[in-house]
Amino acid sequence: MSKVEILQVGPYPIWDDERLNARFTMHRYFEAEDKQAFLKEHAQKIRGIATRGELGASRAMIEALPALEIISVYGVGYDAVDLDAARARNIRVTNTPDVLTKDVADLGVAMMMCLSRGMIGAEAWVKSGNWASKGLYPLKHRVHGKRAGILGLGRIGYEVGRRLSGFDMDILYSDVAAKDYAPDWTFVEGAEKLAESCDFLFVTLAASAATRHIVGKQVIEALGPEGMLINISRASNIDEDALLDALESGKLGSAALDVFEGEPNLNPRFLALDNVLLQPHHASGTYETRKAMGKLVFDNLDAHFSGKPLPTPVL
Repeated sequence: MSKVEILQVGPYPIWDDERLNARFTMHRYFEAEDKQAFLKEHAQKIRGIATRGELGASRAMIEALPALEIISVYGVGYDAVDLDAARARNIRVTNTPDVLTKDVADLGVAMMMCLSRGMIGAEAWVKSGNWASKGLYPLKHRVHGKRAGILGLGRIGYEVGRRLSGFDMDILYSDVAAKDYAPDWTFVEGAEKLAESCDFLFVTLAASAATRHIVGKQVIEALGPEGMLINISRASNIDEDALLDALESGKLGSAALDVFEGEPNLNPRFLALDNVLLQPHHASGTYETRKAMGKLVFDNLDAHFSGKPLPTPVL
């Protein structure tokens, strides 16, 4: 019996490749020099797509594959998948939620701590000999007792809030409505009002056309010259030009960012700033989580082609 043929849009760790290759015939799209010709060559036989959250599957890709039945996303975000194109053809879409939630929350809180306390600069101060020759490192800002705002109280936002509660912070959040699972936290209606009300603003909401640049000039400036913005969601949720303008002018105090427009090719303006913490989109980058994510990608594909319910469907 021949194996089901799958289009692999981006590379996976070796342990995922081994599992997928044993079960399916994987066509490594990311290695093809002429990708359009590659799609045309294999289009009639490809029944599934295995992709990553930031790579997704465009309308053009979906329409080029007449036998396509399922798109399995490695990641919780699926905004890069053209859901309208998939829905029009009853193509199933899955992602990998929950397994990465706590790691992403961990990194968001760690970025807040690292930037607020100046830990990267402090290490350089020690290694350069400045501690011995110039004395103590400049004072930074405390975290405990401050006000934390969470924009988007889904799985990740909730876990961020749980962690911040341990720092005796006042927790505020904004979402489409108040959440009954957060009775001790303060609901604030609207991103701008939330930014006005907090010292640290965590962006944790899912990305969509409706949330594009939801954190724009007014929200950023409402956070203010003493405020910190932390983004562990999607780059599209923030207007990067407005963010850079505010960071450069001092209208925003600082920003800790794990995601960027056009990554990994960052806007070079970021590199000249000393009030930012830049991370390489690795909030879920632990061995444990990546292995769990890869297993879910496989499990969704395997379930579909075995006629079983999908473990984590989006569509």
